Amino acid sequence: MRPLTDRDIRASFINCSKGETKRLDLPGDLAERRWDDLDFLGWRDPGAPERAYLVTERDQALVGVALRVTTSASRNFTSRSMCSLCLTTHTSGGVALMTARRTGEAGRQGDSVGRYLCTDLACSLYIRGEKQPAGAEIVQESLTLEEKIARIRENLYAFLDKVTA
Repeated sequence: MRPLTDRDIRASFINCSKGETKRLDLPGDLAERRWDDLDFLGWRDPGAPERAYLVTERDQALVGVALRVTTSASRNFTSRSMCSLCLTTHTSGGVALMTARRTGEAGRQGDSVGRYLCTDLACSLYIRGEKQPAGAEIVQESLTLEEKIARIRENLYAFLDKVTA
């Protein structure tokens, strides 16, 4: 990804109002991010843990979606879950259901689309081996890094297509 500014990020959101984008809490470390290693910028709102945000580049434009995080009441630390974007497996708590309000009339009617995602939204770092999931064994894949990047982008774009459909 190319480096993003506060203004770029706020202007990218497709499923929330301008007022909501003005109020959202942006990451404070944008200048320190390793943008070349990111397929998307994802973060959780520290002041509202049930909120998360994701911004990516698609067709030369930025696309941002606001997400709601559903936390599970049960904490079975022997279970494993898989992120639907990067296919990283985590022990309990490392993956959460995140839903995005759909755009247009469907979104105004309350329709949403959900996916199970890494709770820290660090998918790009997991596929590059720069971050390891806590407590889960690492599954070695025969795919190249370029193939993993193509897969995560394909999965992300499929999710965004559902949000805008």
